[in-house]
Amino acid sequence: MERIVEILREILEIPSPTGYTREVLAYIQEKLGKAGIKTRYTNKGALLAYNHPEPRLVIAGHVDTLGAMVKGILPDGHLSFTKLGGLLLPTFEGEYCTIITRSGKRYRGTLLLKNPSVHVNREAGKKERKEENMYIRLDELVEKKEEAEKLGIKPGDFIAFDPKFEYVNGFVKAHFLDDKASVAVMIDLLLELVEILEKLPVAFFFSPYEEVGHGGSAGYPPTTEELLVVDMGVVGEGVYGKETAVSIAAKDSSGPYDYGMTTKLIELAEERDIPHVVDVFPYYGSDGSAALRAGWDFRVALIGPGVHASHGMERTHVKGLLATKELIRAYIEEKFGL
Repeated sequence: MERIVEILREILEIPSPTGYTREVLAYIQEKLGKAGIKTRYTNKGALLAYNHPEPRLVIAGHVDTLGAMVKGILPDGHLSFTKLGGLLLPTFEGEYCTIITRSGKRYRGTLLLKNPSVHVNREAGKKERKEENMYIRLDELVEKKEEAEKLGIKPGDFIAFDPKFEYVNGFVKAHFLDDKASVAVMIDLLLELVEILEKLPVAFFFSPYEEVGHGGSAGYPPTTEELLVVDMGVVGEGVYGKETAVSIAAKDSSGPYDYGMTTKLIELAEERDIPHVVDVFPYYGSDGSAALRAGWDFRVALIGPGVHASHGMERTHVKGLLATKELIRAYIEEKFGL
């Protein structure tokens, strides 16, 4: 495997549904620390990595993923749930998951339609896949609510779905490539830049709440002039994204991104023959959107590797990961004259 793919596999295996990101951030902090990269947490829980005292450019990606939370315990001891982020329930039906209790205990389960057996339910294939029609089947010997309660499971416990990572013919298939694919790109690039980070006014921002809209709203160094968000590029009908390329977003549902930054990214991709597309994302927001709405006075642009089947069983290609890394490197080199 390419190192970037190995990093991606490692962080995908660490559960991080939005609101519960401390484990993956601790892993990133330890990995960067061993390489001599300084890190600190913001008050809200984002992780910043930089060695220069006054960073002017911030590279941001989010570690939080889609997931679910225990809403209640059903009379038969199994679990009702509420979604965390835009979980595409038909794609996650039948997926295995881990219930993480506030006391640290972990239990296994499966997301299923209520009364899922076709041998007793003729309407199983027709039923709408929504929260009230589905549940988490708990892999414990429970038959009533009180038995699940004795396990220590309570409303508010987090539910993390298995990523199902697979690497084949250069393709990476998994849940949660949004946005751990970009986070792997950022970590890999940081490890390559470690020798010059003290002289490089660049910080890397690992956001914990993007999937619920406010991850990038706070916590940036006060010297920040530009924010380059690295999030997934959309692949599908009506857009130009490709899994083997980096997408440069001119606009998403929050509006256009900074003209100067976006134009420079396009020019660099063209000059350096980096596989890329320029695109408009119709149903999309980012940490950059959150930062601008919060009133931060800096310029914002958005790029990312093309990801197919977003919020479902996602897929990208190592070429798209490497193209994204090379475009970030090119922008840093151009901006700071390296």
